Amino acid sequence: MDAAFTAEQDEIRRTLRDLLARHSGPGEVRAAVRTAEGHDPSLWRRLAQELGLPGLALPEEYGGAGCTATELALACEETGRALLPSPLLATAVLAAPLIAALGTPAQRAGLLPRIAAGTLTAALAVPGGSMATALGLTADNRAGDWAGGGRAGGVQARFGDGGWRLYGEAERVLDGHSAGLLLVAAHTGGYPRSRTLLFLAPAEVSGPPAEVSGGAEGLTRTRLTAMDETRPLARVELRDTPAELLGGDAGTDVCGALAATGRTAAAVLAAEAVGAAAGALERTVAYVKEREQFGRAIGSFQAVKHRLADLYVRVEAARSAAYHAARDPAAGPLALAQALEAARIVAGEAVQLHGGIGFTWEHEAHLYVKRAAGDELLFGPVHRLRDHAAGRAGLFGDVTPDGFAHGVTVR
Repeated sequence: MDAAFTAEQDEIRRTLRDLLARHSGPGEVRAAVRTAEGHDPSLWRRLAQELGLPGLALPEEYGGAGCTATELALACEETGRALLPSPLLATAVLAAPLIAALGTPAQRAGLLPRIAAGTLTAALAVPGGSMATALGLTADNRAGDWAGGGRAGGVQARFGDGGWRLYGEAERVLDGHSAGLLLVAAHTGGYPRSRTLLFLAPAEVSGPPAEVSGGAEGLTRTRLTAMDETRPLARVELRDTPAELLGGDAGTDVCGALAATGRTAAAVLAAEAVGAAAGALERTVAYVKEREQFGRAIGSFQAVKHRLADLYVRVEAARSAAYHAARDPAAGPLALAQALEAARIVAGEAVQLHGGIGFTWEHEAHLYVKRAAGDELLFGPVHRLRDHAAGRAGLFGDVTPDGFAHGVTVR
């Protein structure tokens, strides 16, 4: 396998890095997360119109660039380096692939060009805040009751004279407060024949989306206080809300599509986490070159050099795993585990090496700590990612329906 990047791929990375260096510094990030949208709308429009970022991995027939997951991963590595708050992850990495895979021709033609143009953002609403389970990253998404199990809880769907209606709520929906379209995972068929399906619920924002907003009938969205402000989360409440079945066929293999999307999303998320870790490390290296102690830069002390060298090796190993996963999404969950672990360790060391200033609200080091912790809460934790991957590979015995390996005694 040729691991070298093409000139086009290098250009995508260079162009995006230059643009974000000018328009997404720590000050701009703090200002963006305090807007009603949770991101800078003007910068998002620029990323969409000038770079085609939301349509990077969409087919050309729908207005996309027709690139692969590798290009999207490289772009997300740069957005991660800058901790860019944007709808890119929720829209282009999670929602758009599901619409492309399951949608009817009319649904794809009506939605994907708008997503590619950046005029429509979307969010995947999963009941119970169980995003990692729904995507098949930490457990088998065909088992368990993550979407309600056909009983009370989760989101339930029923079909009547007026079409499909949804009832229930979903917590911790990424960019759910501002997205123009919601992809809602809901149970239908009742308890005996319960199955999970995906539904399209238009959610055009009426009024400021920062606190509570509606749109469709019976829809209420509340922006939540999140550990990581650059990842806005929302509670989505559906009360007899009209929706359209994604794909138009109740026999669609939704769980399989979610798992396939999850593997690719894990690879892209791994690249983004590597970018965040690299950004934290670069800022730390620059700081220790300037900060003096006992008449010399603290970066000249051997103990500090050793710590930074260990962090560099960790980041580069995670980067190699992320690049491999971008080409082979089957390796995505393990690459994500390695990248999340690297981001957490590097961010923690960055705070320590910055000394007292690293703990202050004014310094950007804490932003990297929160990004690392927040991503592990949303898409991990690391040990469950590894456990499920090992179970699927059959390394430690048989895999039970809960997605974990059993039959091995650890002494």
